Amino acid sequence: MSTQQEHTQQEIELQAAAFRRLQQHLMEDRKDVQNIDMMNLAGFCRNCLSRWYQEAAAERGIDMGKDEARELFYGMSMDEWKANYQTDAGDAQKEAFKTAFAENVEKKG
Repeated sequence: MSTQQEHTQQEIELQAAAFRRLQQHLMEDRKDVQNIDMMNLAGFCRNCLSRWYQEAAAERGIDMGKDEARELFYGMSMDEWKANYQTDAGDAQKEAFKTAFAENVEKKG
């Protein structure tokens, strides 16, 4: 294996480790962080991450459903997550979400 290939493999492994840590952070460490707040502040949320994961799987010919992909970022079904951790959003959060969703999700389709 050449130095460039080794670097590429090392980079992939480091990226994967960082990704797994992000998953853990969102699933276990910060269950209190609401998706609506993530979307409003950062332009993405757990649902976005699960959709990106599902899209990457599809690009590689791997069949993965929306619910299966979401469980990877919730650590449980979305219904369980909502029942246990999701809080009610205020009107200001909902309005900000409309803008954030339009700018970050709808535009990118």
